[in-house]
Formats: sequence, structure tokens, C-alpha cells
Amino acid sequence: MGTVTAADPHPSFLADKDAKVFVAGHRGLVGSAILRRLLSLGFTSVVTRTHAELDLTRQADVEAFFAAEQPRYVVLAAAKVGGIHANSTFPADFIAANLQIQTNVVDAALRCGSVRKLLFLGSSCIYPKFAPQPITEGALLSGPLEPTNEWYAVAKIAGIKMCQAYRIQHGLDAVSAMPTNLYGPQDNFHPENSHVLPALIRRFHEAKAWNAPEVVVWGSGSPLREFLHVDDLADAVIFLMDQYSGLEHVNVGSGSEVTIKELAELVKEVVGFQGKLVWDSSKPDGTPRKLMDSSKIQGMGWKPKIALKEGLVETYKWYVENVVSDKK
Repeated sequence: MGTVTAADPHPSFLADKDAKVFVAGHRGLVGSAILRRLLSLGFTSVVTRTHAELDLTRQADVEAFFAAEQPRYVVLAAAKVGGIHANSTFPADFIAANLQIQTNVVDAALRCGSVRKLLFLGSSCIYPKFAPQPITEGALLSGPLEPTNEWYAVAKIAGIKMCQAYRIQHGLDAVSAMPTNLYGPQDNFHPENSHVLPALIRRFHEAKAWNAPEVVVWGSGSPLREFLHVDDLADAVIFLMDQYSGLEHVNVGSGSEVTIKELAELVKEVVGFQGKLVWDSSKPDGTPRKLMDSSKIQGMGWKPKIALKEGLVETYKWYVENVVSDKK
């Protein structure tokens, strides 16, 4: 990779480390991991903007930014995200903001004339609620969505379709990646709005700090879930930027499942909580299984490297040092 031929006048992404790379959403869980990975690989011109510096929902501002900066590569990790409660309460915000962000960025990437490649990041919630397991890329638009986050999902599906349309009509090298459940440094540990894994870390840590006798977890513990460390996703994003140029979106998952019960026991062990773990089976379990089929990207030569326990140890350390210490 990286040699320039007459048929292919451009160097590969990994051989183009002096090029300007715009990472949209660099402060989030995903964007911050991609930024760390690019810097560790020796990219010398990574461009970032905070929301205060550049509001991606404002078309004129986005166009002016692209015209001024002229990036060669774009990684679109910016999105309005939230849990079930937020999605149910603010559906207009979730569909409007995400449609605006991706429309503005993809269109400006084409119009500015400098962008050689763009990668759009979606979410596994794009798939139908009852998609066959493991979920292949072909399951997209094959059935009804999960009602609690369909506004966000519809926006993300539109993002995939927009990348495909701009590739077909304008020749823009826009690709899409769909990650599974992610965790790691910079995760959201908010008491109401966090996902299952950071929520468990927070609850076990607080129970340990308060010497609580037990932690009660909703459901039976039987549902199966797949988790991918965000640094593995960042590695996959770099891999796809370098190796993939195609119409179809690409699933990115760990390929391994764990029951919520096994996950809770593992978090309990990592945190060092000595009390009891109690299951409230009167509460709902949610979807019984949600596994992505990541054979497409693994067939290209990428695979995850971070085992779940290793990733949990690191994530808990980050939580203690950055979230707990900030409260003191």
C-alpha cells in the first residue's frame, strides 16, 4: 500500500499522513478515539472544531469551514445521541439535528472540491427490531425499526443513503460504517441517559463507595449483547479509510456475545464490589439478542484486539480518574 501508480494517482490514506483530516465530533466517545488513533499513527494535520466553534447544523457555517480549510479526508463522527428516554422525549431534535449535520457535511465535502474520501458513522439501531441474527448488512430496510429510537435510526439510514447517492451521482468516495454497542474512555456515565455498560460501572462503583449490601439490576440477565471497545472501532475506521471503497455500508463488531448477567458479574469483579447482585425479573429484558455479522470487514483483514475484561478494566480506570475525581 502507498505506492502511486499511473492507474491510481493517489497514495493510500495511511501513506498520506501530511494530508488534512477533518474529524467531526472529536470530543465524543467515537470521535475522540479516532483522533487519538490518527495522532498515534503520525497524522500531522488533523482538523477539529468544537460545537461552539462550528455548529454543524448550520449549512452556511459548514460550507464556509470547508471552503476555508479544504480538507482531503473527512470522518463524520458527529451526531446528536442519547438513550431511550431522550429519544422518546425529543424525537424532533434527534431527527432534525442528525439530518442537518450529515446533509451539511456530506454536501460541503463534495462542493469544496478538495475531499478525496469521507467516512460516515452510523449505529446498529438502523436495523429492523426483529432482524435475523447475526444481523448482516443486507438486513437494512427489511422490516420495522425499534419504536423507541426510530427518529435517530431514520436519520442514520438517510446518512447511509446520502453517501450512496453522492457516490453514484457525483463520484464522491463516501463510505459508511455501522458499529455495534461501544464502550471505553469518554463514555457517557450519566445516571439517566447512559447505556447499559457505563450504567453498570457507575452503579457498582457507587454501591462499593457507599458499602451497599446489594445492587439490583433490571430483568433476568438472559439477553445477549455484543460490545466493542471504541479503540477497536477507531482502528476499523482507519482500516476502512485505507482499504475500502464501496457502495454498501460495513458492519463493525466484535463478533462475540455476552449475557447481561455475565456482563454484570464481570463489571462487579472489575469494580471490586463485594455485595450481592440481585435480578429484578419483574422488569423488562428488552431485545433477547442483538449481534452484528461482521464477516465482511473481517474478510478484508480487520479484527478486534481488545478483550472485554481488558477493556472494562481500562474503562473503569478512566471513569474513576475523570468522572469520579471531577465530583470531588
